[in-house]
Amino acid sequence: MIDIPSLFDLGFYLLIYAFFGWVAELCYYVAVQRRFVNRGFATLPLILSSGVTMVVLILALPTLAGNHVLGFIATLVIAAVVDDMFDWLTRRMGSRLRWHTDRIRLFTGKPMDIFWSAVIAALYYIVYLMVHPIMMGLRLLIPAFLLKLIVIIGLVLVAVDFISVVFVVRTGIVGRIESEQMNFWQRFAVKMTARITRRLERAYPGIEHVSPEEEKSYVFAKGLCWDKLIWVFLLCALLGDMIEMVFCRVTGGTWMSRSSVLYGPFSVVWGFGAVVLTVTLQRLAGKDDRHVFLAGFVIGGVYEYLCSVFTELVFGTVFWDYSHMPLNIGGRTNVLYCFFWGLLSVVWIKMIYPRLSDLIEKVPAVAGKIITWFIIVLMVCDALLTGAAMVRYNLRPVMPEAGDPVARWIDARYDDAFMEERWPNMKRTDGPNMLTDELPVAAEAADGAQGE
Repeated sequence: MIDIPSLFDLGFYLLIYAFFGWVAELCYYVAVQRRFVNRGFATLPLILSSGVTMVVLILALPTLAGNHVLGFIATLVIAAVVDDMFDWLTRRMGSRLRWHTDRIRLFTGKPMDIFWSAVIAALYYIVYLMVHPIMMGLRLLIPAFLLKLIVIIGLVLVAVDFISVVFVVRTGIVGRIESEQMNFWQRFAVKMTARITRRLERAYPGIEHVSPEEEKSYVFAKGLCWDKLIWVFLLCALLGDMIEMVFCRVTGGTWMSRSSVLYGPFSVVWGFGAVVLTVTLQRLAGKDDRHVFLAGFVIGGVYEYLCSVFTELVFGTVFWDYSHMPLNIGGRTNVLYCFFWGLLSVVWIKMIYPRLSDLIEKVPAVAGKIITWFIIVLMVCDALLTGAAMVRYNLRPVMPEAGDPVARWIDARYDDAFMEERWPNMKRTDGPNMLTDELPVAAEAADGAQGE
């Protein structure tokens, strides 16, 4: 059985490996450019993309059972996709700044970029194999209360630091407040924002300030922005659910719900998959179809694998199992479906997304914003309710009696019959997971009670 780390364990590893990533980039710039560069997006000495990459590897690689070839391929794709997503996030944080980063990109079609991406992936894989066991031993030496304190303080500092940087790059407060009109807190804010601005300009020499005239030319969801990706997520989640329902009807002869949430025909796997493909494959839009196909082949396969790992480790459930199919990888994905991901990527990047993007940008600005926020609120509520129902579904075999009013309401509204009708292919893993990691203890307690 896979040793499942707790949420606080993952928080600890996130901070530790984010710091290691910051040290690695610092050493690189000192060695190559002979200067100190804080390459963290925020002021803290952390490269969060490195921390997130290692956390995903810590969860995913144990499921590959020591297959180093597949482990390295997964590491290569995970590191590249996480870096691309953080790069996009950085560029979208500030409406007054344009970010120009010089990171190596895997999905560009350039041989040297692929080579250096493989080198970086090899370093990640070596850290996982050789350094992470040491970090696991170090974590065991930290008392539980101290671990929680470290993680909570660290994540709070990250949040405050992140918010302060976003405030600086989005408001441009420096120079907008006259010195003779400032009180103490305004002077403090100006000093802090000026310091952050200078650090960002040193760390990202190519950074550009957007002119006020350029800011005023507003088009809803222009470019690859938050609003557009939210619409892409919703539309593709809806379309993906319909496609899978038709596929199940054609291949199995039955209509089957393929939605990921309790309410609405939305497949979260398809929605997030479309977002990941859109962000990571944009640089290949002008390349030959084979480049897009190969990138989509590996990204789609790794993404589907990670989705299976996520649902099993977090909720203790399995929604699909390809063990009966040839060339499957742990039953979580297979070569045939990777082939479909490659074809889908070509159709999406070359044909569908450009036209869909133009249609989204024609939505009136005010109506577009209202609909976007409505979508966000709706999907967040649906996801939270679904997660709560999943947790109770896994706890009921060992804890049939709910201990609080909310759990009792969930049991009454979303009992086992409802859940199994909603997701006919869903299976319990009969093991612990992150959100219900007390299952073994609960089971022992239930057995003891029955014995008495």
